[in-house]
Amino acid sequence: MEFRRLGRSGLSVSEISYGNWITHGSQVEEDRAKACVHAALDEGITTFDTADVYANTAAESVLGRALAGQRRESVEIFTKVFWPTGPGGPNDKGLGRKHIMESANASLRRLGTDYVDLYQAHRFDRTVPLEETFLAFSDLVRQGKVLYVGVSEWNAEQIARGAAIARELNVPLISNQPQYSMLWRVIESQVVPTSEREGISQIVWSPIAQGVLTGKYLPGQPAPEGSRATDENGRNFVSRFLRDDLLEKVQQLKPLAQEAGLSMAQLAVAWVLQNPNVASAIIGATRPEQVSENVKAAGVKLEPELLERIDKVLEGVVQDDPRLTVSP
Repeated sequence: MEFRRLGRSGLSVSEISYGNWITHGSQVEEDRAKACVHAALDEGITTFDTADVYANTAAESVLGRALAGQRRESVEIFTKVFWPTGPGGPNDKGLGRKHIMESANASLRRLGTDYVDLYQAHRFDRTVPLEETFLAFSDLVRQGKVLYVGVSEWNAEQIARGAAIARELNVPLISNQPQYSMLWRVIESQVVPTSEREGISQIVWSPIAQGVLTGKYLPGQPAPEGSRATDENGRNFVSRFLRDDLLEKVQQLKPLAQEAGLSMAQLAVAWVLQNPNVASAIIGATRPEQVSENVKAAGVKLEPELLERIDKVLEGVVQDDPRLTVSP
């Protein structure tokens, strides 16, 4: 496993991180979820990402139990706040002080830890002053419950505004967590340059485009049984990629992966890691062997000529419109 610094901070994270969105507490039984976490640890992954909203808080609890007994200083635990949890009262969502403080304490209980390494604003909240949000984050940092702060799916203008307030309050804002893959490049033109100026790294989710870049979805054929496209929680995200013209292009990547000595999944994960502003790529898994396969993308350097050939194959199906990074 290779490691990278997160933003301008002193925090190192594994190039491949393990995330439990959709899987833990819902799609995967707990014994298998624990096996995947232990496989990640065995492969050298130290960074684990979750959120309070995943499986309506169950994912945090599963991750906490799976990491029980591990040396706390040897892992980095990330979670998030924004989406509603609980009965859906007026203060059960968003980035207001009450929801942030209560959610942070609840997340710590579920994760079985005194602190999280990174606490992330899961989306931008247009209804709450940014000063209130970052003051709450500042207090959590000073209480020792949060070491660093991040955001997720914020656009360039939102990141710049947040970074300015964070500097005023001495809040260590060091990361953004966007969707990013060969097929979904909306962060490249605005979010990445802004983040670089502000000392912020990307921790990217869905580097395999919800499984599409494995090549398992074939044009003109139904989705494989048990795949993300057949899962109630996952199909909304993967459906945008299930067009025959796009799937035909993905099939053309197979010989390129073979030439590089990589599986399709490894090629996809390695591709996002070629971006120097990406500190870590989040992988998920329903089986331990998927973890073992995907971690082989760590440390892989793709030749410029191969990157150019990938771009040529995918021409016409890549989404790069920065306006698609939109928070509620």
